[in-house]
Amino acid sequence: MSASPTTPAAPAPVTPALTKGQIFLRRLGSTVVLWTIVLTAIFSTNVLVANYVFLLLMLLLAGTGLLEFYGLVEKRSLVCFKAWGVFGGLLLMTSTFFYITSYLPTVGKSALPSKTGDFESVVLILFVLGLCVRQFVSKTNTAGILAISTTLFGLMYVPWLLNFIQKINFFPGVDGRYYVLYFILVTKFSDVGAYCVGSLIGRHKMIPRISPGKTWEGFGGAIAVSTAASVAFAHFCHGHLKEVSVVDAVILGVVLSISAVIGDLIESLFKREAGVKDSGKFFPGIGGILDLLDSLLFNAPLMYLYLRHVLTR
Repeated sequence: MSASPTTPAAPAPVTPALTKGQIFLRRLGSTVVLWTIVLTAIFSTNVLVANYVFLLLMLLLAGTGLLEFYGLVEKRSLVCFKAWGVFGGLLLMTSTFFYITSYLPTVGKSALPSKTGDFESVVLILFVLGLCVRQFVSKTNTAGILAISTTLFGLMYVPWLLNFIQKINFFPGVDGRYYVLYFILVTKFSDVGAYCVGSLIGRHKMIPRISPGKTWEGFGGAIAVSTAASVAFAHFCHGHLKEVSVVDAVILGVVLSISAVIGDLIESLFKREAGVKDSGKFFPGIGGILDLLDSLLFNAPLMYLYLRHVLTR
C-alpha cells in the first residue's frame, strides 16, 4: 500500500512591515492618547482625582520604562539588580509626591523648591546604600561595580528624570499644570518638525551609526517647528504662563527642541547596543514606554530648572 502524498504546509502569512510614516503616526497617536490621559487627570476639578490619578500614571510610566531599560541591559548580557531598581524608582516617585503634596504645604514660607531636591538626595543616598547591601548578600554576582552602576543609572535615567514632571506640576506660586502641558507640547512638536522636514528634504545624515533616519535638515525642522509652537502656546495661554515672555518662549523652544533630539538619540544608542528596534512591546507595532518618553526625559529637568531659576527667580 503506497503512502499518501504529504500536503505541504501553507506558508505563514507575511505581515507587511510598517513604513516610517506609519510608525511615526502610530507613535504620535499613542503619545497623544497617553498624555491626554495624564493632562486630563492634572486638570480635573477634583483635587484627589487630579493628584492620585496623576501619581498612578507617573508610577506606570516610571516602572514600565525602568523595566524596559533593565531589559536592554540584560540583552547586552550585563548584570543589574532589576527588582531593587524598580522598587527604588517607584519609592522615589511616591515619596516625592507625598512630600510635595502633604508636607511642604504645612511649612508655609519655607516650602522652597530646594527642599524637594534635598529630600530626593536623601532617597538617592539610601538607594545607593541599599544597592551596596544588595551586592553584599548576593551569592552569585561577582560583578558588583557593574551591577551597582547599571542599576543606579537606570534609576537616574527614568524615574529621577521623570520625577521633574511632578516638581513642575506642583511648583509653588504658579499654575504648574500649564507648564507641564507647555513643555510636553513643545517637545512633541519637535518630533513632528524633525520627521516632516527630514522626510521632505532630509539629505545629510546626523549620526548614521546610531540613528540612520535622522538628518541635519530634520534637526533644523525640529528647532523651527518647536520654537513656533512655543511662541504660539505662550501667547494664547499667557494668562496661565504670565512668567513666559516672547524671549523666554524662543529660548525654551530652541533649548527643548535640541534636548528632545539628543534624548531620542541617546535611547537609540541604547537600543542599538542591545540589538533591538524598540525598547519594549507596550504598544504593539510601535514600541515601548521609553520610545514615547525618550524626548521628554531630559526636557523635564530643563523646564523645571528654567522655571525655577529664570522665570520665578
